[in-house]
Amino acid sequence: MEEAGDVVFRLDRHGEIAFASRRATALLARPAALAGGTLTKLVCEADQAPLAAALADASESGTARLIEVRVKTPDAEVWHELRISRYVDPQDVAGLLVVGRDMTIQHATEERLRHMATHDALTELPNRLLLSDRMRMVIANARRSGQGFAVATIGLDGFKKVNDGLGHPTGDALLRMAAARLRKTLRDSDTLARVGGDEFVAVLPGTATEAQIKLVTGRLIATLQSPFEIDNHTIYIGASVGVAVYPTHAEDEVRLVALADAAMSRAKETGKARCVVYSPSEAGPPAHDISLEAAMFQAVREGEFLLYYQPIVDTKTREIQGFETLMRWKHPTLGMVPPARFIPIAETNGLINLLGAWALKAACVQLKQFEEVAKRPLYISVNISPRQFRNDKFLDVLDDAIAFSGLLGGQLVLEITEGTLMIDPVHAESILSKMAERNARIAIDDFGTGYSSLAYLKRFPISVLKIDRAFIRDLPDSQKDGAICNAVLDLAKHLDLSVVAEGVETEEQLHFLEQRGCQYIQGYLTGKPMPANVALAALKESIHVKVVPADLRQVPQ
Repeated sequence: MEEAGDVVFRLDRHGEIAFASRRATALLARPAALAGGTLTKLVCEADQAPLAAALADASESGTARLIEVRVKTPDAEVWHELRISRYVDPQDVAGLLVVGRDMTIQHATEERLRHMATHDALTELPNRLLLSDRMRMVIANARRSGQGFAVATIGLDGFKKVNDGLGHPTGDALLRMAAARLRKTLRDSDTLARVGGDEFVAVLPGTATEAQIKLVTGRLIATLQSPFEIDNHTIYIGASVGVAVYPTHAEDEVRLVALADAAMSRAKETGKARCVVYSPSEAGPPAHDISLEAAMFQAVREGEFLLYYQPIVDTKTREIQGFETLMRWKHPTLGMVPPARFIPIAETNGLINLLGAWALKAACVQLKQFEEVAKRPLYISVNISPRQFRNDKFLDVLDDAIAFSGLLGGQLVLEITEGTLMIDPVHAESILSKMAERNARIAIDDFGTGYSSLAYLKRFPISVLKIDRAFIRDLPDSQKDGAICNAVLDLAKHLDLSVVAEGVETEEQLHFLEQRGCQYIQGYLTGKPMPANVALAALKESIHVKVVPADLRQVPQ
């Protein structure tokens, strides 16, 4: 009986303790109080009534019962699982046998698992799951009290340079220190969570006015501006904060966090190290359309995405030299969905990698058919999105497209925006160099509207500049636009770069550009974006030639 369990008791028919094992006596450290006492007095007050009921039930029914109770020891309350069963001694006297198992380790394991499920492993802060639960509680209290509150998303500025330059262990140490500083800055009634990467979310009950928000967010930003001392490194970072207010901006936890995150992105875009309170007028792109996103995945399965091709023509002869590939979505009920609606969503959810890989391969294959009809060499120009460009599989996708189509690398132009290159110039230089090794040409799309420095023209292996339509629209009347075009063309000439002017819609615009030495144009004057079959007809019938004056039809030999 001594070894039957961690604690063993035998109770007589009156429910009093007739026997207690040595381990039970040692655990309770009061042998004198055991004999003749009741078992219920040995457990915490909250468990006494359930235990008494279990003892009575086991005695009356003869069926064994299991119950968990907290046994009171001199130092703590220790969880035990008690098995209660009827017992008959050698003298044929009935009683109860209670065998207990110490549940301390199991409860600690369960508590640790619960903690792991609701807390961030690195910083020990609440994670998204617990944040959502806390926010629902704050929302319920706010509804009862009529008092608003704020949700602040905090994004570290310059954190990537720490990981890249000093390694992830240093980055992890910085995140732990940043979390501790933020937690110390907030009140006990506030909730601070880490929601991934270098982003934190603070829920601030009772903070709703402009003055209150400014005070709290100012402290949050200030606490992260002080240097971090880690492994003999002095590290300076900052923080951008976005705020959404309940119920002014939203009334559910998902929307509040999303709007605060949008405001934080706005803070980063407009200078960093500052706080931006969400404003619908400054929200930027339209809200993420969940239904449209679902339809996009269905569209991929159903083959609803198409490629259109806009001619890029020689300015003097208007002979088609190549095509820019443009993605289109033909929805069965919505009709043609504008790229401005679906491309940002695809960029956000990663679908752009799949669509981009398909577009690149399909365009390269299509060019072979274009050349068969034209009976001369052409080139194809394909837009590469920021997420595609940063994807570590992009070069594999490029190799696959070139190998599958059999194109020469020089027949492929990859269009990239200035902003994409400058997100991470070191990575961009590495990838562009490897693209150039494959003889693919690099074009800067919407030139002049993005990054203000021209240093990248020297640093990166760029072949083509595309003048944005914003500088073409008001030609030839606008002196400023004319001056910009002249400057770009002169710069390209000295750097041995080709130039394509986008958005050419009038003969006057074309003449202006031709006179100034622009080699290629693209726009509604010489061809709108068209399906492949229409582009084939244009090549076959030389439709574009019909609008060219007779004296310009002769191609210089």
